[in-house]
Amino acid sequence: MKAHWPAVAIVGVGMIGGSIGKALKSRRLATRIIGIGRSAPSLAAAKKEGAVTETSLDIGAVAAADVVVVAAGVGAIPDLLERIDAVVKPGTLITDAGSTKASIVAGWEKKRRSRRGRFVGSHPIAGSHRRGSAAADAELFAGRVTVVTPVAATPERDADEIGGFWSALGSTVSMMTPREHDRILAATSHAPHMVAAAVASATPPSSRNFTAGGWRDTTRIAAGDPELWADILLDNAGELATVMKRFAGVIEKMLTAIESGDRRRLVALLERAKEQRDAVGS
Repeated sequence: MKAHWPAVAIVGVGMIGGSIGKALKSRRLATRIIGIGRSAPSLAAAKKEGAVTETSLDIGAVAAADVVVVAAGVGAIPDLLERIDAVVKPGTLITDAGSTKASIVAGWEKKRRSRRGRFVGSHPIAGSHRRGSAAADAELFAGRVTVVTPVAATPERDADEIGGFWSALGSTVSMMTPREHDRILAATSHAPHMVAAAVASATPPSSRNFTAGGWRDTTRIAAGDPELWADILLDNAGELATVMKRFAGVIEKMLTAIESGDRRRLVALLERAKEQRDAVGS
């Protein structure tokens, strides 16, 4: 099968970046997969894992790429995009995999007229609390949704090409504005992380030996990288605050029902939660 892209550069070859590389390799979508990062040992591990075909500590290596994917934490992405745009070939397609979109896209758009590259934001809704290329999976994106976030000034061709990139990795692509993405993900990803972290933090250490499936399932995502998650939560503070106020309102209703012994009201609230969860499936 002929490669779709002669060279793809992945800036940040952790779990997401490594999975992109493995997916490209297993599907024979790129001839060269260039892993770029700050740590020689991490890059060597990514190459050993088969996530990339070559590595570099120099961001200038993106100059050889036809497509550049920035798979770093959201706090690092804006600066990386500036550095990448300064050295890519004119017309190079660029995207990211950040969990927030509005501020990242807005930063790019401020200088759109002088840009060398063609950037469209993305967010593959896939992953886990595990880190590093050792956790990478070539099938991570198969059957999962990737959101692509063009704005009014984004050429349709650019958005379609980025959508095609993720589709080639197995994703179902959904197009929406950056702000709509951040509003939705505040409810489906960012607030759940806060809740998981709160449950884990509120559990006394003396109770750890008595945790089972319920506690472990609820708190699993709290094991994610605190530095990475702090950046995500702060970057989407406004939308997250709205969701958490709604969450607090539901908790208050449940507590009121419990404190007043209103079993009928409590069952109704739990039934609604069950319906919401059942609608998603396993």
